[in-house]
Amino acid sequence: MPQALCHCCSVDQGGASPVFSATAEVDGDHLHVVVTGEVDMATADTMFQTVLHEPARQVTLDLRAVTFFDSAAIHAVVRLAQRFPNALTVLPSRQVRRVLEISGLGEQDWLLPA
Repeated sequence: MPQALCHCCSVDQGGASPVFSATAEVDGDHLHVVVTGEVDMATADTMFQTVLHEPARQVTLDLRAVTFFDSAAIHAVVRLAQRFPNALTVLPSRQVRRVLEISGLGEQDWLLPA
């Protein structure tokens, strides 16, 4: 059972449903961040900061509900992999996996099968 809900963020779309959200739960020294919607230059840093908001030794970045993933999102994930060497796990959606494969990152240890 998670010990604390540490952070939640969504981007306001002027009354429309949010196209991005990131929620984080801490369970001991493990942080689980669930990201939904579009991760682009407007939201990638929010995803990155959500992960850094709480101290953790292990991080799972759940991107299975991500529908759009651009170069800013790739950069944010690569920065997280550098900050959490051997401690980051990324669960990709089909779209995220495809973008990471096209960018040459499809074989990274931190990327789990879709």
